[in-house]
Amino acid sequence: MESKTQIIMDYATQLRLTGIKEHLEALIRRATDEKSSYTDFSLDLFKTEINLRQQRDLERRIKTAKLPVKADLDQYDYDFTNGLSKEQLNQLRECVWLEQNYNIVLMGPSGVGKSYIAGGLCLDALKKGHKAYFRTMEQIVEMIKMKDITRSALSEYRKLLKAHLVVIDDIMMFTLDKQQAVGLFQFVNHLHEKASFIITTNKSPEEWVKMLDDEVIATALLDRLLYRCEIVSLSGTSYRLKNRKVIFS
Repeated sequence: MESKTQIIMDYATQLRLTGIKEHLEALIRRATDEKSSYTDFSLDLFKTEINLRQQRDLERRIKTAKLPVKADLDQYDYDFTNGLSKEQLNQLRECVWLEQNYNIVLMGPSGVGKSYIAGGLCLDALKKGHKAYFRTMEQIVEMIKMKDITRSALSEYRKLLKAHLVVIDDIMMFTLDKQQAVGLFQFVNHLHEKASFIITTNKSPEEWVKMLDDEVIATALLDRLLYRCEIVSLSGTSYRLKNRKVIFS
């Protein structure tokens, strides 16, 4: 004959209450030891289930976001000088700008932490419950090109149009043809004032005209990105070169 604990676990399985099923025995032991009331025990059951679901939801959204390998600003090296102060970074991490649909442009040479900061802010946004995605310029352009051809690209496009935050890493890294430039503008225009962008680039706004080979599109694109925007100019030597790893000691 099944024990009452096993019956509860069977019910939890049927109702897909994974958190309760996995932690039931430990919760019962704790309630017994602490002589918890029925109300407190019930509260612990539901809290455990909710916490597990929230954690798994965050893990799923982090996977979908496609963050860089290192994207945790809790590990940020404040000894590395790039022009962004600890106070400024902490203010950005609060994500108030995101709730107000502001954009952030991280501008500077290679190796000064643009992608790392962008990925870290994207992770912070995910932890606060926002729909956030990290994509390179190449991935965005390829998605736009293929969205009328493949279901997967169209699904990706529609998903990003529902985002609260889209990171475009290394924008204007390569020259775009007219069709690609129009597609990028349409994508940004769809999200304009509905979501926020984080842009990383080593090109000044003046250089965007050359990369797009179309002053009208470049101006329209910059107009939307820079309307409500904080431009963060990073400088300094490359962190990777400064801390490069070697084979021979």
